[in-house]
Amino acid sequence: MIGIISDTHDNVENIIKAVEAFNINECSVVIHLGDIVAPATVMFFKGLNMQFILGNCDGDVFLIKKKIVEIGGNFLEQPATLNIDGSKIALIHGHDEKKLKELVESQKYDYVLHGHTHKKKREKIGKTEIINPGAHYYKCENTIALLDLENDKLEFVKLK
Repeated sequence: MIGIISDTHDNVENIIKAVEAFNINECSVVIHLGDIVAPATVMFFKGLNMQFILGNCDGDVFLIKKKIVEIGGNFLEQPATLNIDGSKIALIHGHDEKKLKELVESQKYDYVLHGHTHKKKREKIGKTEIINPGAHYYKCENTIALLDLENDKLEFVKLK
């Protein structure tokens, strides 16, 4: 099981709920798709196998990267590619819409994961599944996503 989260925007209450959900569901990997915002919120993900990319609202990038290393997470330049359980996965925040479109249209990936829009989404174009887990900004639904690669099952979990 893979946990997917994005656009946490310093919403510590939801980050704590998300981490609990990732632990309950025994996520082997958790991917944060950007817009952490403040470096201090990275610490709440400690103990998970975290993969992070940056978003367009992330503040002190140097300190965010430092905090990621401190919790044992991985910082990835985007667009990033992961191979997990035989699935090829592209990660991008999504504010560069042209690059997002190129990743999808390339049909090189089983999954393209992105955030930015603050709206959960699952869409398939050709062989590529596009997933946005939603966001934790105060004016949106506040969801994470759980992806079972083995069975190609996706579940959105509402946190608030």
